[in-house]
Amino acid sequence: MTTKTETALVGARLAKEIRWKVDELETLARGIEESRGDSAPAGRWTPKQILSHLCGPEGVGILPPVMAYLEKDTPLLDIVIEDPFYTGSRTTMTMAELLEKFEEEYGRLIEVVLELTPEELERKAHIPVFKETPLGEYPTLAEYLGGIAEFHLGFHTEHLREVLKEAA
Repeated sequence: MTTKTETALVGARLAKEIRWKVDELETLARGIEESRGDSAPAGRWTPKQILSHLCGPEGVGILPPVMAYLEKDTPLLDIVIEDPFYTGSRTTMTMAELLEKFEEEYGRLIEVVLELTPEELERKAHIPVFKETPLGEYPTLAEYLGGIAEFHLGFHTEHLREVLKEAA
């Protein structure tokens, strides 16, 4: 039987991993001058597009897939990849505004993660786009959240570093 302390530790570990990656990306992005926010080498996303992508679809954010895990049994999640979601009001936002939006989104995610039970973390979703990834087509919520920290945030932090280096 899992104790309340063990439950808190699982959520705390995942939240800490996400926080580390968010902090790493924020540190990098805070040093970007506004004039560089819209520039990138040909075929690459701009720093603003990278931040926008990490915030999820405008008006939707990043929480709906997590909430679907909690609200439905094995929900089918149609995750959109390779879309910067750089539309609407985001196209006129400053780097600082996009960074603030990024922090808000991941702050809310971390709050939810800290409250998850082991049973909730073991819930599965069907995510066809993940079929050929290490997570597989039916990742648990814990695996999905670990993927956000290790792969998604980590990948886009390196992506941002590369764009900044190539555009220099």
